[in-house]
Amino acid sequence: MDDVIVKTGMLFALLLAGAFVGWSSPGLTFVAFFLGLGLAFANIFKKQVSPGLVLAYGAAEGVFLGGLSKMYATAYAETAPNLVSQAVMGTLIAFGTMLFLYKSNIIKVNGKFKKVFMVAMVSYLVIAVASLISSFFGVGGGWGFYGAGGLGMLLCIAGVALASFSLVMDFEMITQSIAQGAPEKEAWRMAFGLAITLVWLYTELLRLIAIFSGDE
Repeated sequence: MDDVIVKTGMLFALLLAGAFVGWSSPGLTFVAFFLGLGLAFANIFKKQVSPGLVLAYGAAEGVFLGGLSKMYATAYAETAPNLVSQAVMGTLIAFGTMLFLYKSNIIKVNGKFKKVFMVAMVSYLVIAVASLISSFFGVGGGWGFYGAGGLGMLLCIAGVALASFSLVMDFEMITQSIAQGAPEKEAWRMAFGLAITLVWLYTELLRLIAIFSGDE
């Protein structure tokens, strides 16, 4: 567990450094997004975990999040001036809450929980893909279902909820891996999994807070 904590801390320190770069250079946002996406798939499908690739993912995602946050902060400067800080705080609160619920066994990751979670994730993925395709046809002002009024808000709420429960799945994976005697190097894979979930949760919270700001 100490290895997981240390490596997760290293990854997020690099992510924060990247965020400062992205905040000051928002023009790198979409380049960092595609680079991070490629690195994410490389880490997911690579049989042997590579610390270098994991750290590179953290740096790329940091630049992406920094640029994305800057864009949101600029766009909602009048209606939601604290949008970014609220999203950061919300992410930390969600992490702490889900860790508490998991550690106290209030949420138990059993077979039923996993089945329900997987059905919800697949359903959300199908809707997300359909939303992306519909956005090309101008639905929701080019934002797909996510920009279609109340439906967009419901999808954002669902995304935040799924990302939060995904943290519980990450905690369970870490616990089981340690119990089964996974090698120390696998701590990088666990840190990578947490990073993906927290990045997802943060972006969903950014979008949700922006919707609640009431600025079309």
